[in-house]
Amino acid sequence: MITEPRIPDPDGFYAALLAAHEGRTEAQSADLNARLVLQLANQCGDQDVLLACIRAAAEEDTTTTKDSP
Repeated sequence: MITEPRIPDPDGFYAALLAAHEGRTEAQSADLNARLVLQLANQCGDQDVLLACIRAAAEEDTTTTKDSP
């Protein structure tokens, strides 16, 4: 699993991601995120990498607290 940044224009990517959510309800945004995850996973296509990413994301979620900045 690659953890160093590789997106050439991360700010531009983030802006495009936010723009894709504009005007959507919370449920529509959740659906968009689910479709995006599946499309990106398909682009990766490596089951071992995808499972490692799931584990890493799940661990991150359990280590983040409400008191974190």
